Amino acid sequence: MITVEQSYAHCEAVARHRARNFYYAFLLLPRPKRLAMCAVYAFMRRCDDLSDGEDASPEALHQWRNHLDLVLQGHSAPDPLWPAFAHTAQRFQIPHRLFHEMIDGVASDFSRSQIDSFDDLYRYCYLVASVVGLTIIHIFEFSDPRAGLLAEKCGIAFQLTNILRDVREDFENHRVYLPADELRHFGVHRLDQPSPELRELLRFQGRRARQYYDDARPLLHLVHHDSRPALWALMEIYRRLLHRIEQSDYDVLSRRVRLSTLEKVWILAQARFRA
Repeated sequence: MITVEQSYAHCEAVARHRARNFYYAFLLLPRPKRLAMCAVYAFMRRCDDLSDGEDASPEALHQWRNHLDLVLQGHSAPDPLWPAFAHTAQRFQIPHRLFHEMIDGVASDFSRSQIDSFDDLYRYCYLVASVVGLTIIHIFEFSDPRAGLLAEKCGIAFQLTNILRDVREDFENHRVYLPADELRHFGVHRLDQPSPELRELLRFQGRRARQYYDDARPLLHLVHHDSRPALWALMEIYRRLLHRIEQSDYDVLSRRVRLSTLEKVWILAQARFRA
């Protein structure tokens, strides 16, 4: 039987190899919080794989939800991440509904209907990103009730940035996350070819994302001081990614906009002094 320590080591390896933007920020946390973040990330990564990977299927995700319920009730389940996950959920008193909402978010890709309006998009962003923010602020620790709403806004900003970056990739995978009413409003007919209309729509989405970043910034002062550098780094990595998209004049079809490893390391170096 795998021990909690072995399970945390497994989760840390998953995060190190697959978290990309997130893992850099994890390194700024005290060890117990860093390991907790790795456990939550490993759970989220597995959810995502079961909705969008080689093993993806509604049945597999349903079984995963059943395993989640068993683990949260104190039973065991067959995956090495579960002991660390259960320990983290209990230690930081993370509301169980958030884990179910994470599964709801990735499960929505199996029954993806057209996103008609920003209300639909907001709901999607909430489930796949804001719920993550609401989860990790329990690990970061907070006492001010405003932290929840600000974490929600932060998640919306992150996911809008992801959607901007991934327009081409999502379209190639037959997924469109830009609201249908806004596509019509801007006169966008194709997402696989650059056009002035598409650029204007993406610019509009970029301004929307930036406003959410600005609204979420006070969250930095509402989490425990030992978590602020990590939160600052997370927010700064995504804000700079949005800035890079803006600098490219929203040219997201010809290449995938990204930050280099060196840029991320520099953000980490700044985080302890800026947060």
